[in-house]
Amino acid sequence: MRSMTGYGKFQSIIDGREISVEIRSVNHRYYEFSSRIPRNYVYLEEKLKNLLHEKIFRGKVEISVSINNIEVPDCSVEINKPVLESYFNALAELSVNGISVDEKLSDIYGKTYRIANDLTLSKIMKIPDIFTVARKPDDEEKIWSAVKSVAENALRSFISMRETEGERLKSDIEKKLSVISGMVGKIEVLEPQSVELYRERLYNKLREVLENSNIDEQRIITECAVFSDKVAVDEETVRLKSHINQVLSLINSDEPSGKKIDFIIQEMNREVNTIGSKSQSIDITRIVVDLKSEIEKIREQIQNVE
Repeated sequence: MRSMTGYGKFQSIIDGREISVEIRSVNHRYYEFSSRIPRNYVYLEEKLKNLLHEKIFRGKVEISVSINNIEVPDCSVEINKPVLESYFNALAELSVNGISVDEKLSDIYGKTYRIANDLTLSKIMKIPDIFTVARKPDDEEKIWSAVKSVAENALRSFISMRETEGERLKSDIEKKLSVISGMVGKIEVLEPQSVELYRERLYNKLREVLENSNIDEQRIITECAVFSDKVAVDEETVRLKSHINQVLSLINSDEPSGKKIDFIIQEMNREVNTIGSKSQSIDITRIVVDLKSEIEKIREQIQNVE
């Protein structure tokens, strides 16, 4: 039995990459997946969704992945040769035919600018668009293998937390089912007495009403018995005990059982409501109120069961 609330995290360095995976989940009726993955690695999303769905069946699950390259360069720097050559050609025009740079500028602007010819590598590096930065393509399978390894460890931690919380829920539900079973036992003890008292009251009332008629007394007794059966709740208590055993079986099962248990809890509540509407005993009515309270507590807990 597992809770739908869980958290797991794992971090490792694989092939020069620091990879961190964090998984968290909260209650949800179905399996809902969302992710926070770096844009360059969006191809991992569907793979991670399927990996988690193999172990997680219900809950709103979010996975966060970070990948930092600490040893493996993920880009290359190249010289933009056409741009560099264009800059050199433009500078060469300033000194063609033996005309100095100062003389060329003097002809154009009518005065001399004393510009030193000090072109260096550091200044070339400042020229816009001289260098291009290209990102090296990822080896997607290699990266997926590394991320999968980290995600599996985070998933184990996540499931372990779910199972720990599930064990706590299971223990608490078992205690509540034991209390409910005890209440059903009390109803079974009180029910025959309640039916007999109802039959006697009905018989006396009918005799009083029909005192001056010629109706056969055996007919009155038969009719009383028929009406008394309508207030009997033995069928409901039998079904209640069956439902209790079903829930106990499911919470001890290795399969996800939250949806099934939720359905059975609804059936238990329906049986208790029927008992409350049929019974003529104030003592049974009090027990019905307590039963509904305990069943509601279990229903709230089952909302957090996978």
